[in-house]
Amino acid sequence: MAVEAQEGLAIHVNGDAVATRAATLDDLVVELGLAGTRIATARNGEFVPERARAVTRLVPGDRIEILSPRHGG
Repeated sequence: MAVEAQEGLAIHVNGDAVATRAATLDDLVVELGLAGTRIATARNGEFVPERARAVTRLVPGDRIEILSPRHGG
């Protein structure tokens, strides 16, 4: 789930080092092509509800987890 960028904010997404131009968690979700999908997000180990993503600012070194539900059994 790496984002290729020449410049940007250095963060980790699901354990991968990523350079992003996103300012907020919501921007990152859009940048990763996940807008409109059912996902759960966490920033530095803290759950971030969908309604809070637009005001959750990203800072260098943030560790973001993005999870989607899986079906099976």
